[in-house]
Amino acid sequence: MSKEVSEEGQTHHHGKDYVDPPPAPLFDTAELKLWSFYRALIAEFVATLLFLYVTVATVIGHKKQTDACDGVGLLGIAWAFGGMIFILVYCTAGISGGHINPAVTFGLFLARKVSLIRAVTYMVAQCLGAICGVGLVKAIMKHDYNAQGGGANSVATGYNTGTALGAEIIGTFVLVYTVFSATDPKRSARDSHVPVLAPLPIGFAVFMVHLATIPITGTGINPARSFGAAVIYNNEKSWDDQWIFWVGPMVGALAAAAYHQYILRAAAIKALGSFRSNPSN
Repeated sequence: MSKEVSEEGQTHHHGKDYVDPPPAPLFDTAELKLWSFYRALIAEFVATLLFLYVTVATVIGHKKQTDACDGVGLLGIAWAFGGMIFILVYCTAGISGGHINPAVTFGLFLARKVSLIRAVTYMVAQCLGAICGVGLVKAIMKHDYNAQGGGANSVATGYNTGTALGAEIIGTFVLVYTVFSATDPKRSARDSHVPVLAPLPIGFAVFMVHLATIPITGTGINPARSFGAAVIYNNEKSWDDQWIFWVGPMVGALAAAAYHQYILRAAAIKALGSFRSNPSN
């Protein structure tokens, strides 16, 4: 069915009506009494653990190959990251929202999709899961792990700090913008297939960003991924560059949240009640 948009910027649906869900409370202490809250934390921890285990093991396996034609190659690494996000978002979206990334959590917090308590505890769970996931890789393939750089992110030779920071900001913007678009409740109300397909574009966003950014920083766009690898590998270079993999993704997430909420969804204008001046003035 078609929909009519009035001059006042209001949408009237002949089929499904849509109302924006209320913003999440800033401090929702009631969450701490719910099993669903702790179940979500466990889901984020396990998902990030599995994500880091598979992806870092893929990186190490690629780097240990002596022949350029052996192993999965950079394309395979990008597929590993994107594919695991697709799988894990699909598995955990109904439990925790399938964030698996502090930058995604931060962006959703800025848009008031999650409370501050949930955002902070998610980030802690994600970082702990990342540390455990990389720890498993080191335990299983210790020699190759130490010899091949531990899958830790750092600025590649030939690139400066500003370039690396810019790459992380843009890459995270692409990811978080895709998350907002794929999970937009307005689209879900209008198109019933959107929630089912949401993990696919999110995984593809991670895949595409890795293709562009692996040569520059190894691709962070996920502070937990970079932090977990830095903790286990514990290399001076990875620690010196660590701030890039926190500041870049957080700035990118902030930009994506502002773009989606205040430009595409026009939240600021809707708050004024109209897209045009009041005709009575």
